[in-house]
Amino acid sequence: MTFTSKKNQQLVTDIVKQLFYKKALSLTELSKLTGKSSPLVTSMVAKLIEGGFVVEQGLAPSTGGRRPSTYLINPALGKYIIAVAMDQLTSRIAIYNLAGEQILEADSIELDLKNSADAIPQLVSYITSSIQKANIPLNNIIGVGIGIPGFVNTDEGLNHTFLKVANNTSLSVYLAEQLGLPVFIDNDSSLIALAELKFGKAIGKQNVMVVNVGWGTGLGMIIDGKLYRGNNGYAGEFSHIPLSPNNDLCSCGKTGCLEVDTSLLVMIKNAKKAIASGQKSILGEWFKSSSKPDLDIFLDAIKNHDPLAISILSKAAFQIGKGVATLIHILNPELLVLSGRGAQAGKQLLPGIQQAINEFCIPRIADCTKIEVSKLGAKAELLASASLVIERMPFYEKHIQQVFIPLHKENRQDRSLINVSAI
Repeated sequence: MTFTSKKNQQLVTDIVKQLFYKKALSLTELSKLTGKSSPLVTSMVAKLIEGGFVVEQGLAPSTGGRRPSTYLINPALGKYIIAVAMDQLTSRIAIYNLAGEQILEADSIELDLKNSADAIPQLVSYITSSIQKANIPLNNIIGVGIGIPGFVNTDEGLNHTFLKVANNTSLSVYLAEQLGLPVFIDNDSSLIALAELKFGKAIGKQNVMVVNVGWGTGLGMIIDGKLYRGNNGYAGEFSHIPLSPNNDLCSCGKTGCLEVDTSLLVMIKNAKKAIASGQKSILGEWFKSSSKPDLDIFLDAIKNHDPLAISILSKAAFQIGKGVATLIHILNPELLVLSGRGAQAGKQLLPGIQQAINEFCIPRIADCTKIEVSKLGAKAELLASASLVIERMPFYEKHIQQVFIPLHKENRQDRSLINVSAI
């Protein structure tokens, strides 16, 4: 199977992307999403079916007329993506197939990006052991997508904040050499915004701000329906807006940054400080006895409506709201999504943010922006790390012959009605 025309090669890539994001789609839907004619899309899908790359899923739900057939990437293709989600203290990994199914449950390790001299070897070992655990041959892996905090240059594969390689060598290139696989890296907050755009609250939206509430406080921006990265890819450094009323030193080396009041790291630090000073809270016992990470303990306390945890969260949310009010005035977004691991606090985040917006935002502008909490939660960055590979990998020309090894005919029988559960 060959795709001689560059336009056809690009169309194959677009079809793969849409099927990964949307799962089962009809030919009409693929034509609309790719912007190509129905006959051309039909021809390309027929070739992909012939090669065993795409299978027929069944009929679409009835809308009153004839129900069209739908198609999806063959789950039996045996090709996979490694997704890695990193924050300053914890790294998680999951493995997806090209049908978008998670075939390895998310696993995590403690990895201190700031203070571990062996962070890169530990990351390589972590990825390697996960691949071995899943029993997947390297030539069946499309690539590795890594979301990581810091100033990340996606084109050069450099992180200027964490995991620096000697002689300013590209982290992506170094990891690719160590793993024997293509590796792509991106800023965690940008990726979380990508997850919301492809799988979450921002689907079909044009102008959205996605606040990543985590060990830091990040921002991903969707403008005109696309992820906005800025001139050098550094757009969205929301946490370093100088809005803090205190003079605590930020990790960036400056004082007054929003992050020193709003990160989960600071919230947990404030909770432990309050307990040490004698304040009563279920956190006092939980921090001592629970084997869970501090983040999970703090979030559990919020879900249990612990007064101390709620009070600390509310103060941080108010400061986030002050920053958001500034952004609303500048960008006039239709939607603000609270995402990342901190979004597990759910609606408890909303009152403080809304109070700040009410105090500092012009009502006519504020009323144009809806605020919602992400439903993706902790899996947002993992989904986006997998999507990073889909976005950056060319599924055409010579590469498609390497990625999509056609299944033998006898192995393709009776696979036309495989059900794929939504992510």
